[in-house]
Amino acid sequence: QVHLVESGGGLVQAGGSLRLSCAASGRTSSTYAMGWFRQAPGKGREFVASITWITDNPYYGDSVKGRFTISRNYAKTVYLQMNSLKPEDTAVYYCAASRTYGSSRAREADFDSWGQGTQVTVSS
Repeated sequence: QVHLVESGGGLVQAGGSLRLSCAASGRTSSTYAMGWFRQAPGKGREFVASITWITDNPYYGDSVKGRFTISRNYAKTVYLQMNSLKPEDTAVYYCAASRTYGSSRAREADFDSWGQGTQVTVSS
């Protein structure tokens, strides 16, 4: 099991930026990819971005392409740099880890471990 802890959420005005961090610990050696999902009030969980652990290959949801950047370091931390934020980006953001090699890494079912979530609120 991989333990994930997110940080960096908060309140920001539209057009502003935030950077989320996700620290991974535990059985990380079998991790294929890590990703970010978000869930707005009254909506389902939406894929935001993911990155493969070995090849460092990013993948983004359509709603955040060109605005968000996912990256990771070798200390088992994944980052989500969020620029040009919009009120519709308001959600709880969850970090997730996948052990499923070759998965689409864009579906909730591809991910085995989840963090507790961090709130991002964008005011207009």
